[in-house]
Amino acid sequence: MALLFIDRNGPVTTLTIDRAESMNPLGAPGDGDEFTRVCTAINRDMEVRCVILTGAGRAFSAGGDIKAMRDKTGTFGGTTPAISDGYRNNIHMMLRALHTLRVPVIAAVNGPAIGLGCDVACLADIRIASDKAKFGVTFLKLGIIPGDGGTWILPRVIGMSRASQLFYTGDVIGAEQALDWGLVSEVVPHDTLMDETRAMADRIAKMPPHSLRQSKMLLRQGQQVSYDTALEMAANTQAMMHTTDDHAEGVAALIEKREAQFKGQ
Repeated sequence: MALLFIDRNGPVTTLTIDRAESMNPLGAPGDGDEFTRVCTAINRDMEVRCVILTGAGRAFSAGGDIKAMRDKTGTFGGTTPAISDGYRNNIHMMLRALHTLRVPVIAAVNGPAIGLGCDVACLADIRIASDKAKFGVTFLKLGIIPGDGGTWILPRVIGMSRASQLFYTGDVIGAEQALDWGLVSEVVPHDTLMDETRAMADRIAKMPPHSLRQSKMLLRQGQQVSYDTALEMAANTQAMMHTTDDHAEGVAALIEKREAQFKGQ
């Protein structure tokens, strides 16, 4: 059974984690391949300008499959080297695919986002939470550690002190606290979550696609490189953008006081 339900609406693609009967667990064999296939197709399609990631039913994702951990099956079964490879060749593939999406990603967090589910949400560029959303990285409560790179992801979102607090205590926080901590950008009524997320995605999708993808690249690279390197990257990227038809259209639209119509040229 497929993990992701894909809904394409013009330049916006919605990916729904579709295991609602069990609160959308992640990490089953093949999940990494599916994320890789879907994200690669999106990266190759210049008509896609924004992605929404959400969960089916009452959860965004409750994280790894607890029953598979108990039964030591699938990704969580076998010898120590086999489990390591299960992470590398499945769970890590899923996370890498999401992290390397070239278009902006909005996580519409409709309910609990726990463990791996929280870290997946944190790989999105923007997070909008339903007032029913909850967040936690409860790995230590299971006697394990964040095997999905969460110790790299979460401090970049909320800082080292608060990330450490969540990891060390295993606490689960609600949407309003997540907003206060900067884990999410907005908290909205549950019934309007998808409408408000789609409205934001539509605003993003109106932007010129090449500049949009390059802006995401510069934002990501800017977290890893020196300021001098960031300036050099900006100069080279900006030079390319100045030669596009979309730049000319943006300038003309501003002068003519009309809405720009960007075509990705």
